[in-house]
Amino acid sequence: MTLLSTTVVPANSGRSFELRIGQVVRVAGRSVVDFVAFNLDDLRERFDQARTKSNQATIWITAGDVLFSKRNRPMLTIVGDTFVEGHHDLQKGMCSRERFQMVADGRSKRLYADGVDVNPKRDEELTDHGCWENLIDGLKGYDIAPEDIPSPFNIFQDMKIDPQNGALMSTNVLPADEGWVDMRAEMNCLIAVSACPLSGRGEPQPLRIELYDDVPA
Repeated sequence: MTLLSTTVVPANSGRSFELRIGQVVRVAGRSVVDFVAFNLDDLRERFDQARTKSNQATIWITAGDVLFSKRNRPMLTIVGDTFVEGHHDLQKGMCSRERFQMVADGRSKRLYADGVDVNPKRDEELTDHGCWENLIDGLKGYDIAPEDIPSPFNIFQDMKIDPQNGALMSTNVLPADEGWVDMRAEMNCLIAVSACPLSGRGEPQPLRIELYDDVPA
């Protein structure tokens, strides 16, 4: 097991990385990370939230589960997960400049399970850009249109779903200390991450990406 590289992704920014079959990416941090993946050899094939959920009959994935592509092919397998405080999200999409403006204007909703938004002025302050813009920036140089960036695997984004009315509610649950998720590539992958500005701890946080040639010990 060899550490190939370590990259710190600043708060509210995006980066992309190439990952070869068998290599492992560690996504580490204390805040929400929007994660997407593409087949490096055919960028039209990309991660799909729905296939990932339906193929494993769960909305909460963790160690031992797989991220599937739209073509129903395994892209990455989760081989390590320390987020014991909550569940990673596979329901929501990604924040964006327009989404912030819509919430600030009352044209779109965001619900909280405990009824508390830790920073109600945040949307007005962050209308400059969000995760969609971060991922667009991180994927520059690849032939991927912004509209073709898939809905992400939202790492460390804990959500609650009302079983009666289906309401989707954010929580302020995040790793108590630095958490991490390790994923092994099942095909050559182009991955991209965004250090989401909507941190439940108030201030946007950076994240760390480590690439390994094998599963970390």
